[in-house]
Amino acid sequence: MSIRESLFVLKDRDFGWFFASRFVNMTGSSMSHVALAFAVLEVTDSASALGYVIAAHTIPMIVFLLVGGVIADRFPRRLVLQVSNVASAATQAAVAALIITGQAEIWHLVVLEAINGTTMAMAFPAMQGMVPQLVAKKDLQPANLLLSMSRGTLTILGPSVAAALVVGVGAGWALAVDALTWLLAAIFLLPVRIPPRPADAVKTSALEDLRAGWSYFRRTTWLWVVVVAFMVLNAIQSGGLNVLGPAYAKSTSLGVEGWGLGNSALAAGMLVMTIVLMRATIRRPLRAGMFGIMMFSLPFFALGLWPETVPLVIAMAVAGAGIEVFSLGWSLAMQENVPEEMLSRAYSYDALGSFLAMPVGQLLYGPLAAWFGERPVFLVSGVLYAAVCLAALAVPSVARLQRVEQPATEGTPA
Repeated sequence: MSIRESLFVLKDRDFGWFFASRFVNMTGSSMSHVALAFAVLEVTDSASALGYVIAAHTIPMIVFLLVGGVIADRFPRRLVLQVSNVASAATQAAVAALIITGQAEIWHLVVLEAINGTTMAMAFPAMQGMVPQLVAKKDLQPANLLLSMSRGTLTILGPSVAAALVVGVGAGWALAVDALTWLLAAIFLLPVRIPPRPADAVKTSALEDLRAGWSYFRRTTWLWVVVVAFMVLNAIQSGGLNVLGPAYAKSTSLGVEGWGLGNSALAAGMLVMTIVLMRATIRRPLRAGMFGIMMFSLPFFALGLWPETVPLVIAMAVAGAGIEVFSLGWSLAMQENVPEEMLSRAYSYDALGSFLAMPVGQLLYGPLAAWFGERPVFLVSGVLYAAVCLAALAVPSVARLQRVEQPATEGTPA
């Protein structure tokens, strides 16, 4: 399967508009994480304060994820996604205005990011459930790879552009761009048409839907094992790289520019691996995915052993390649094995479990660095990250899960 052959899926009108919506949204999002981190650090130099702001976004997202999954399985997913996008545009615009005008205080950012996290809880399950409704099963791999390619392409430059804006005119302008892209993403969804659900479907209450989703989740071993693994992995990643990483970079020779280059390298690694996967067939998606995500331990080792720009860039590029392998493997495992009417709820339980411990990492890594020092914390984090990945691979249903339907393409198994 070549890149040209993969682009064929864009001829589908509905998927094409969905792709456009995601494209502009990811344009802003590629800058927002770097911009928000350094926006907080403009208000205060405290890594702990940055943890509070990020946790304020994460906690409401976790609390309302299950509600978001039920809503996305009961109402038109396009409409759910549009409403969420508009709300996200409003909150990011408010943050940008406060930063640009110099009126921001930490409590302002905490409140606004909490609202933004709530809107994301509604958007995430709906967004994840839309792709299988828009393309045939045989087109799932190229559709997911195209989405990944757009994300990788945009985020190569995004973090570096965000860093340049932080240095040049301030973090607020990058956040303003992110707000605009949320609004455009909602507009681009207007032409998308999704097949209606069967009129004779059995009507159930929201509570019954939640129970059905939980029952499916707990009896699907490969699903809950990977989710439990990511409870730990995401706590390490969010605390170690999202909170401690920027603060550590600012205080060392890495600087804002070096940190931006590292994040761009992460995106470059994802993009290169996307191109590789367009000529390959993943036959055991979770085995490939967990080996891939284990590469994300490398940036922790780089920061702990050799905190310079070149080692960090190399480690982040390899980690990005591994992230892309996991991203495709997980998407295929979910979209091919979970029934469509259960998909958003399954994704919401997935996200709930995966994100549950993120606030712990976001709140804990600042104090841990103060107690033990940044470099020892990075090294221990890298070891623990790799160990959790290997533990998940030891579970047979994770390592042995195969594709339900292989696409008719040439390639080599991954």
